[in-house]
Amino acid sequence: MKPAIIDITGIGPAAAAALGEHGISSVKALAEANVAQVSAVPGFSAARAEKVIAAAAELLATSGEETTTSGKPEKKKKDKKGKKGKKGKKGKKKGKKGKGKNKNKK
Repeated sequence: MKPAIIDITGIGPAAAAALGEHGISSVKALAEANVAQVSAVPGFSAARAEKVIAAAAELLATSGEETTTSGKPEKKKKDKKGKKGKKGKKGKKKGKKGKGKNKNKK
């Protein structure tokens, strides 16, 4: 379930209505807003704006909806290498051969 804007600490029904009148009607919109946009809403100082923006971003992160600084949802990238990760085809780490200590050398 998507979180509601009134789920944010410091946002009640009156504050949610005021934010909505300024085009900020969702948690995502608030998380993506900047301090200047939110502090333009009556009843929101710069300090309160910072707090509610941070709280909105945290609420989104805990609900599974992440945003980037560009305001677009973050896409999770799949590892194309599968289980191999940084290892080569035979499961050995890639690197130069012969650099380790050789106990059999005379």
